[in-house]
Amino acid sequence: MRAALTRAAGLAAVLALVGLLPWLSGKDPALSLLRARSAEQEPTAEALDAIREDLGLDAGPFGLLGHWAAGLIRGDLGVSWVSGSEVLPSVTAGLQVSLALMGASLAVALLVGTALALPVLVRGRGGAGTLGAMLAAVPEYLVALLLLVVAGVWLGWFPTSGWGGPAHMVLPALALGIPAGALLGRLVADALPDALDERWVELWRGAGVGRRAVTTAALRRVLPPLIPQFGMAAVGLTGGAVAVETVFAVPGLGRTALGAARSQDLPLLQGAVLALLALGLLVGVASAALRAQLLGPALRDAALTLPAARPVRVSPAVPAVLGTLLAGVTGWGLLRDPYVIDTTARLTAPSWAHPLGTDALGRDVLARLGHGAGSTVGTAAAVCLIGLVIGLALGFLPNAATGLADIANALPPVIVGMLVAASTGPGAGGAALAVALISWPPLAAHAAALAQEVRASAFLSAQKAIGASPARIMVRHVLPSVAGPVSRHAVLRLPGIALALASLGFLGLGAQPPSPDWGLLLDESADYIERAPVAALAPAVALALLAALAVALSAHTRRGGPRRAPVRKEAAPVAV
Repeated sequence: MRAALTRAAGLAAVLALVGLLPWLSGKDPALSLLRARSAEQEPTAEALDAIREDLGLDAGPFGLLGHWAAGLIRGDLGVSWVSGSEVLPSVTAGLQVSLALMGASLAVALLVGTALALPVLVRGRGGAGTLGAMLAAVPEYLVALLLLVVAGVWLGWFPTSGWGGPAHMVLPALALGIPAGALLGRLVADALPDALDERWVELWRGAGVGRRAVTTAALRRVLPPLIPQFGMAAVGLTGGAVAVETVFAVPGLGRTALGAARSQDLPLLQGAVLALLALGLLVGVASAALRAQLLGPALRDAALTLPAARPVRVSPAVPAVLGTLLAGVTGWGLLRDPYVIDTTARLTAPSWAHPLGTDALGRDVLARLGHGAGSTVGTAAAVCLIGLVIGLALGFLPNAATGLADIANALPPVIVGMLVAASTGPGAGGAALAVALISWPPLAAHAAALAQEVRASAFLSAQKAIGASPARIMVRHVLPSVAGPVSRHAVLRLPGIALALASLGFLGLGAQPPSPDWGLLLDESADYIERAPVAALAPAVALALLAALAVALSAHTRRGGPRRAPVRKEAAPVAV
């Protein structure tokens, strides 16, 4: 009941944030509407007051929220501040395009996932391996840029922009579906071997049941606990679609929302974000219904668990090599000035003077890449620290954390980034805040599990018996046993958080020019990728190496076996 109330409160808070965007932004909606309707009309006090009275903008934050909610109930999403047209038709048109793209992306994801899980289905052993882990870790916008250059520009197989027919859907669907399919395939490939080792499989085989029937039953056995993960992957498509639709100029809902956030067209942004949230909630409800249908009435309330991911076979030297390579490039670039402009050396090829070439303003790409690593990774470290603090705090409040975590998991970073950018304006601080708001649930879940294990230990009963106060037990025993492992977990999430920040920079919601942020570098270089491919692909390669480092670090940690928390003299060891 507490978790349900927390979910409802969190959802209400998100809806209130969306409804209060015009007030939170600090901009005068009446002035924006007046300029949209007539650029020549003087913004007199009488004209502005008339607009405020007409739209209920003079009623304060609570009146504004009530006016927006009442219109929402009537199906009225307001009027665009930029075009002056109704918001609902624009949202509906974008939603139709996004639904078609998501359907095609899910088909691609199922094909990719089936291909990665097929060896396990046939042999009963194996897994998705390094390839699946790498594909799942690469952001959609990197896959989109690679497909755009190779299949669209160099080979000319498919259109690179627009939305005119099935051919225009191929590259965007591949960009969204490949990472999602790799994740789904790896989940199934990791879960199937455990199911095939269960006792019932041996009995079925002894009774002469064929391999196909056994494999089908094992697949049905592992699907229910995986369905929520599939739902989260589908929700992730709504966030990835924003970047992919932007790369391929697809007029979908994600691109509509991003354009509204950039132009501060808050009514259109409210409608687009509301539609994206509703889509995510519907996917969650559908996944829960599908899980219940697969379980059947007898097992509908069973607490089936997700099998642990099998470790990827990665040599311990791989993280060291990737880390050294990134550190070397960063150090080399830090020795150069990233802001020197030389218009006579625009878009030059790599040379001794400029090892990675120059950008459209003649700035050294290596210098900007090196200095961008400092800002990108430094911001990611700060976000990791914030997430660690939130995760540790909420880890000791599992009932409250569960509901809030469900809301945070249902909000992709891009959507939160658009809401924050609309409230505070785009910038590195807003991007960091957006990622920090939704990056804590895995850490909170880890902390909650460890805290429950420590509290069940016998030595805590002994401490209570000798008169130790609850505060002393918490500070001296529980917190140290939990903080160490969760801190290591937070460090492992650093590359993934850096990729999330880069995605917001790529979309123009993060660091602003002339910052050398990696995502911003990728956005700036996309326009001249044909003329200067090395300079344009340098930030993309750096981000791909960062994704590979995340996979390698995770695999190396799992191969090292279980770790134990630091043990005090009076405390028993606690397994992590």
